[in-house]
Amino acid sequence: MRVALFVTAVTVFFVGCQRSVGDEAEGEGADKPDKIRLDYAYYSPVSLVLKEKGWAEEVFAEEGIDVEFVLSLGSNKALEFLNSNSVDFGSSAGAAALIAKSNGTPIETVYIYSKPEWTALVTNADSDIQHVDDLKGKKVAATIGTDPYIFLLRALNEEGLSAEDVEVVPLQHPDGATALSKGEVDAWAGLDPHMAQLELEEGAHLFYRNPEFNTYGFLSVRSEFKEKYPQYVEKVIELYEKARKWTLDHPADATRILADSAQLNKDVAEIEMGRNDFSDPVPGAVHREAIKAAAEVLQSEGIIGADVDIDSLSHELIQPSFTEKVVQ
Repeated sequence: MRVALFVTAVTVFFVGCQRSVGDEAEGEGADKPDKIRLDYAYYSPVSLVLKEKGWAEEVFAEEGIDVEFVLSLGSNKALEFLNSNSVDFGSSAGAAALIAKSNGTPIETVYIYSKPEWTALVTNADSDIQHVDDLKGKKVAATIGTDPYIFLLRALNEEGLSAEDVEVVPLQHPDGATALSKGEVDAWAGLDPHMAQLELEEGAHLFYRNPEFNTYGFLSVRSEFKEKYPQYVEKVIELYEKARKWTLDHPADATRILADSAQLNKDVAEIEMGRNDFSDPVPGAVHREAIKAAAEVLQSEGIIGADVDIDSLSHELIQPSFTEKVVQ
């Protein structure tokens, strides 16, 4: 059942016969798309700044290109959107992008929007769960196919346990937070800002934290878009760079944008922002190593096939050349 749930959440379905409105103008020999579709996510503060400021609309309007922003509620949703050709650029955790790539999703990671500590294992303040091994036989909410789920697997593996030793309750991130708050599950593989909100407002306990098990924030592009419009990949990265630098220069304003966008208490937004490092946007060796470490557990759990060459796959996924051109 566990593997079936996972496959249901992340198995890719190619939809060659379905084309979006934007794609109809992407015929052979087209110099530019009619529309560029970007996702935004509450776990990616830089994307919220870019959306709030309207810089993408301003830049692309000069070329007659529309811009559409689509909300991603988790890595799994961002990757579904990329695979179904609903967005051109999507925000996800690195390990989740690797899983999608292993399942055939045609994407390449071109930018790192943050190095976050955005997940931990969480329980209620009055819980008797204090350690990872206390989870044995317990109900744990998690969003299948995302960094928090992978974080859970790695934490269990570290204690000699596996997903078979707990009852994974598959819920989208906000629903997992609600289920924990209501006592419907014993623990939750959390994600900010929902995790920070429970921590601050309800005294939730982050009983297991390990920043090294959080994979990076990957901005991925559909391979077809990259091949047709490489110059526009570079332009999108230039916009992300503008938003990243603005975030670093205006932390209070960026925190306000996060709070307003996600309808958060300002203190909750400050906690999330404090768990993000926006200093290095260029994808490279350190990111390959991070996702390869996660992949070892994913292969042992049967989520990535044992015959998949992770080293080759990570090199196919991570493509630094565009950001290297932009970042000075």
